[in-house]
Amino acid sequence: MVDYDKIQFDLVKLLNGERIFRLTDQQSGLSLEKKLKASEAVVRQKDRLLQVFEAALARAELIGG
Repeated sequence: MVDYDKIQFDLVKLLNGERIFRLTDQQSGLSLEKKLKASEAVVRQKDRLLQVFEAALARAELIGG
């Protein structure tokens, strides 16, 4: 299970108005970011990215032992 207190959530607004959502795990250093679609709700995109991030963390733990 992922400890959400150790995950840093960043929403970065670029000069051209686009936004990037970034997740970073403080312990492992794993980071994942994605440009957000303006036509889709941010919450929905965040939830999907968080699912991918959790799977990547679980895989990293299996590999890293």
